[in-house]
Amino acid sequence: MFHLQSIELLQWDYCQRLTLPLDGAIITVAGPNGSGKTTLLDAMRTLLGLECSGGRSYKTYARHANADQTWLRATVDNRPHGRQLSSRPFARNLLYSDQVTLACRIDRNGGDWQRRYIMVEGDEPIENLAELPGKDWLGIEHWRKRLESAGLSRAIARVLALEQGQTDRLCEYSPKELLRLVFDVFGDQEVLDGYEEARRHQRELAAEVETAERELVHGQTQLEQMELRVTRYRLHQDKLREREWLATEVMPVLAWHEERRDTATRFLELHRQRLNYAAQRRQWADDSARLLRLSEEQQAAKERVAQLEADKRDAQVRLQQARDVERPVEEALKRAEELQALAAVETDAAQLAERVRRLEQEKSELDSRWHAANRQRDELQMSLDALQGQRQAPPPAEVQRFLQVLRKEGIGHHVMADVIQITDEHWRAAAEGVLRAARWVVVLERADDEGRAMALAERERYRHYLVAEAETVPSQPPVDSLLAVLKFSAAAPGWLLRQLAQISRVEDTRAGARQGGEWITPQAYWRDGRGGRSVWVDPAQHQFGAAAVSARRTALEHKLDVLDQELAVVSQQQKETRRQLQAAVEAGKGHRAAEELARCSDEFEQARQQLPALRQARLAAGERWHTLDAECTQAVIAKTKAEASYRSMQQRLSDGQRDAAQHEREWRERYEAQRLRAADSRVRRGGFPASWIAPARLAELYERFGNATQARLRSEAVDRELEQGQWETDASVEEKHILLQAAVGSQSLRLDECKARNAAAAESVSNARERYIDVLRATVRRYRRNIVDLGLLAGVEVHADLPHLENDDLVLRQAELKVGFSFDGKGSIGLNDGEASGGQQVIKSLILLVGLLKDDEMPGGFVFIDEPFAHLDVRNIQLVGHFLKSTRAQYVLTTPITHNVEVFEPADITLVTAKKPRDARWAPPIGVLQRRAEAD
Repeated sequence: MFHLQSIELLQWDYCQRLTLPLDGAIITVAGPNGSGKTTLLDAMRTLLGLECSGGRSYKTYARHANADQTWLRATVDNRPHGRQLSSRPFARNLLYSDQVTLACRIDRNGGDWQRRYIMVEGDEPIENLAELPGKDWLGIEHWRKRLESAGLSRAIARVLALEQGQTDRLCEYSPKELLRLVFDVFGDQEVLDGYEEARRHQRELAAEVETAERELVHGQTQLEQMELRVTRYRLHQDKLREREWLATEVMPVLAWHEERRDTATRFLELHRQRLNYAAQRRQWADDSARLLRLSEEQQAAKERVAQLEADKRDAQVRLQQARDVERPVEEALKRAEELQALAAVETDAAQLAERVRRLEQEKSELDSRWHAANRQRDELQMSLDALQGQRQAPPPAEVQRFLQVLRKEGIGHHVMADVIQITDEHWRAAAEGVLRAARWVVVLERADDEGRAMALAERERYRHYLVAEAETVPSQPPVDSLLAVLKFSAAAPGWLLRQLAQISRVEDTRAGARQGGEWITPQAYWRDGRGGRSVWVDPAQHQFGAAAVSARRTALEHKLDVLDQELAVVSQQQKETRRQLQAAVEAGKGHRAAEELARCSDEFEQARQQLPALRQARLAAGERWHTLDAECTQAVIAKTKAEASYRSMQQRLSDGQRDAAQHEREWRERYEAQRLRAADSRVRRGGFPASWIAPARLAELYERFGNATQARLRSEAVDRELEQGQWETDASVEEKHILLQAAVGSQSLRLDECKARNAAAAESVSNARERYIDVLRATVRRYRRNIVDLGLLAGVEVHADLPHLENDDLVLRQAELKVGFSFDGKGSIGLNDGEASGGQQVIKSLILLVGLLKDDEMPGGFVFIDEPFAHLDVRNIQLVGHFLKSTRAQYVLTTPITHNVEVFEPADITLVTAKKPRDARWAPPIGVLQRRAEAD
């Protein structure tokens, strides 16, 4: 590296023009604070292309001079360090003289300042330099590169730019920063440039790969978008073709074919209806004959009932006559038995009293029985009287009362008991049992009346359901269900219809057990999800239909007969008990039963002889009456069934004839309509190509669409998709897609080429890194040797640990140069661990600094140190001065005027600055003190 020999300032800050010698090892710039010491150093920094200190700028100093042009000129040593001319510092700049002039010209450029640099051989004055052409002058970047080739590396430049009071900055570097600084100073520039160039080339290739990848991704994205556009375009074309195909072929053909099939189906249906109608006419003929038979049967049943009732009345008379003949004989025998019993106790007063008491008790019980039976008979008679002239069994009183309230409020309604008819008497018991709980369910005609109706039901405390929403009875209930034997004349609750529909009819419990599920037998044994139970209802409580009234009347009459017989028996027992009681009372009054028994013995004996024959006659008459009564009952039932069958058949024939006439009219109308449709279908068929209506084609259309409705829905869906969807209608997208595919393929090939070049560059970087590591190891060893030697000169023990280096950028980035110092035999001190004194900090930084400048092959170099002796005591000043003199570098030091003359002891040249007087234009000249060479 070169040494400074002199510096000349022209209109720099407040210096008008001065030339200062710098041809010494140590140059000290001394002066009071504010006298221009840092200004002089900033002039040297600006001349060397460095930044000024303290945030100042060359523009600041040029502006203070208030001139159009400012000059900085220095002469430097360019003598070779060896015998070869190439060892001259400026040899790379083609300057081979022993002395080189460096100059900086700062020109005012409008309101700003601009600096230019030049270097020439020899000692050229400013006047000669001003005449050089403008093309020879350099900008700041080119100037720094030329000085860097002369040994002023960027690392040394950073050291020279240290500001006032920061002399110990190097010892504050981290181990990583110090290692980097050492290599920047000592490293083989060619190797470093090669490594940096390889890395730069790899980064460029990596950037090129990234760019190519981004371009490829962008192209692929565009291609995907274009593919989506092409897809939408093709789908749009497909939709248009499909819409046209559906409108022109599919819907017309399917509609025609379906109509044709429907017409054929309707013709077949009309034919079947005609056949059915013929069968019905035959059935009506059979039914007419059957109706005649039923009329004859009905008449025969009426005659038989009349005959049986006459026979029954005759048998009743005969029975009564037999009873009338038997009764006096039976009473005589009973009288004899009573007299015998009374005769046995009439001598004993106590037994006689007991007999009287027992008979009176028996008389009281018989009276109670008679009154209860008579009261029950009156109730049954009232019920029977209420059925006279009725077609429907009357409801209970509370139901009648609530229905009257609804009618009074104008709420339309009906109850289930009024709208259900049981069509099969065989299943009446089962139907009555299941419907018993639902007979008084009220169904409203309008759902809007629900609120009012329920309020009335709440007030009347109506215990049966009130339903606002009812359903129509299905026309085809399950044939084996209980619902199938019921006929509804009005709507019913849905839950009731579903319950009846799911109850199957079985003939007995064994069949039901085999079948499973929910079922009921004709005897009203019902099995549901909870189990089985009997729901049999007394016929006297039957409710549904006119047959229920007849069944109730028959049951009530039978109960009345039973009660009449019971009343007769009780009356006879009462009569006998009263007679026995009267006899016992008379016996107590003195009447003798034995005497009466002896007096009437002949009469009693005759009664004993006559009674068996009379009893047998009465039993035969009673048996005949009972037989005739049973036959009469069966005959009445048969007559009722015959009448019901006759009326049903008569209604059936009437309905059938009415339906037949209507059917005939409707059939004619439908046949004519289908004939016209068939003719129209033949005309439409002629408008279709043969391939459209071929069987295979029709089968294909039906397999795809199912029917014409689905085809129409598909056409509507296609229309909606075309109207609402986002489609591509530009036909050029397919051509653009092909061009974009070719472009993306080209980008992919380019990316592959870039990756291949990047892989080759990575290998080159690896090789350059290996050379870089070799140079770095040698550089670190060299620097360690320098700082160890400098430490010996300063009396400091210095040691440095070689960093761990591998062919890996991460390891290189983490590599560190750890340096330790030992002062006066004390423990080791690191770079910036806070254990060194101020003087030791300066010594450490100077060792590290001068170690960068120490080069056995190219000695020299210079350093600017601003106030290195600040805050140091005499001993430390002496140590620093001794160290500076022991090195071969050139130092430019600043120091304030101080009473400690030790700061001037190592200086070869001392430059003394002074403050500019307040009213002076320029600062006073700088004084120069130069040490004379000592005689040997």
